[in-house]
Amino acid sequence: MTRSGGQKLKLKEVLAEIDMSRSAFYRMKARGKGPKCIKLPNGQLRVRRVDLDAWWEANEEASV
Repeated sequence: MTRSGGQKLKLKEVLAEIDMSRSAFYRMKARGKGPKCIKLPNGQLRVRRVDLDAWWEANEEASV
């Protein structure tokens, strides 16, 4: 558990789960179509598990 109580995934974990390359992820993020990300002071990205799950649900609904 993290201090805020939600699991935060590293970008590598997110990319593996959504089966996407890093460059494709950044293109999608630039278009505003990616999951909500947290940028750390060192420049690394994290994605809360709840935000990734919400992104999955939103994309499932959009494709139906």
